[in-house]
Amino acid sequence: MDRTLELPDAAALADLRTYLGRADRIDRSSVRLVAEAGVLAVYTAVLYPSGLLDETPTVLGLRTVAVPPELELDAVVPIESLVARLERARAEEGEPLRVGVPAEVHTVTWAGVAPPRTGWHAVGQVEASVLLETARDGIVEVAAALPDNAGEAIVRRIRSEVWGRTIDGVDHVPAGAAFAAQSLGFLGDPYEPVPIHDNGPWTRLSTERGYVLVKRRAWSLQG
Repeated sequence: MDRTLELPDAAALADLRTYLGRADRIDRSSVRLVAEAGVLAVYTAVLYPSGLLDETPTVLGLRTVAVPPELELDAVVPIESLVARLERARAEEGEPLRVGVPAEVHTVTWAGVAPPRTGWHAVGQVEASVLLETARDGIVEVAAALPDNAGEAIVRRIRSEVWGRTIDGVDHVPAGAAFAAQSLGFLGDPYEPVPIHDNGPWTRLSTERGYVLVKRRAWSLQG
């Protein structure tokens, strides 16, 4: 049966399209759509381990969109297909907009466990400028460390080393979270404080533009 997302207006469409376009440039893979109680949670992956021996943290981006309260959905779909459908969508001014949900995929490891939606507790904050600097420094370091024609294994190893490091002075938050916040367009004013919350093995950074969620490895002392 065909399923449809109903977005409130053209502004919501443009916002979602921008977010997914940025996510698609980071990892042309999949997006998880979870709709419940009038809110659509749109999860995208920035970093995730490729196997048991890969110590890369799981780092997800999250944007939320208002949807009809009766819509219930939990689907993982190709991000490229959803972006294409959003690009084709049109809406009259002030009218809701309907977008078909692409066919699901079932091989996305990072989507196997959803972050908790409640039960978070505040553990501190970090200035947006720290995240911006961390992201920019890491991007330069990754680019400098990658040899010409590097294979996927080498790329993953270098990215894991750089983005898996904890940000100085910020507990539980790897540099990859800064990369996610910067790359997904979640950071604006460099002096904006970004609250940090924890829930079990998960850590969340919250901005007005979106959320970054980090899942620590199962054998981590913090997890």
